[in-house]
Amino acid sequence: MDTVTLQANAKINLGLDVLRRRLDGYHEVKMIMQTVGISDRLTFARTEESGIFIRTDREDLPGDEHNLIWKAVRRMQETYGLCGGVRVRLEKKIPIAAGMAGGSADAAAAIHAVDALYGLGLGLEEKQAVGVKIGADVPYCLMGGTALSEGIGEVLTPLPAPPQASLVIAKPPLDVSTKFVYENLHADRLTDHPDIDGVAACIRSGDLRGMASRLSNVLETVTAKHYPVIEERKAFLRESGALAALMSGSGPTVFGIFEEEETAREAYDRLRKAAVLDQVFLTGFTA
Repeated sequence: MDTVTLQANAKINLGLDVLRRRLDGYHEVKMIMQTVGISDRLTFARTEESGIFIRTDREDLPGDEHNLIWKAVRRMQETYGLCGGVRVRLEKKIPIAAGMAGGSADAAAAIHAVDALYGLGLGLEEKQAVGVKIGADVPYCLMGGTALSEGIGEVLTPLPAPPQASLVIAKPPLDVSTKFVYENLHADRLTDHPDIDGVAACIRSGDLRGMASRLSNVLETVTAKHYPVIEERKAFLRESGALAALMSGSGPTVFGIFEEEETAREAYDRLRKAAVLDQVFLTGFTA
């Protein structure tokens, strides 16, 4: 195989808790990860010329070693002694610096693609062993779907898909540094922790309203304090009929869960008119 094209899906968090900061500087988390129908399109091609060549449709994205795609391809080359090079074309749809794991999803696609291009025949666990060295969300993005994520994000327990629902997702016109959020989170001072086990139980039983009532993200204690627009978007979605609204990851992206597609579409249209600088999506859960 000389060329492969893949879709890399974004994720949201249906609950995010931080248990403690470890001695190695990483944070131990417990969260529910869920892929959604917003995706980047990536095309990979083998070349005889050695190197990694990335072309994107976004001028603000680096195409060098600072790009997680580049890091993923290089890690695969080094781990498996691969010759030649890889050319990548990225069509970016997932918002950048949005708490939706766009970079990690692209890195996961790169691992899948190199495996296919070179006919390595790797299993998921082998790919995840490579991915965790690139970023904590990459092992999940390699798997996708619905999962309980623990450790630093690499300990994954698959869950059944949530009940069908419509999502309105909005990324305000600002970028949030995940590093900044975690550096300003005092995990040892947190008194209210999300009911992650309860969210997982509701997903398993197909209880959409029960799941929605338990949505919580401790990182909002940092991001929402610095950026009031997050609470404004959450309030807008709830007032527009969402069962619940939550910030995804470290933010600033906010999503609302709707039982009825028509209500979600009306909220989507209203939000696009009210917040013209936001990136707004109408989508749903994906496997």
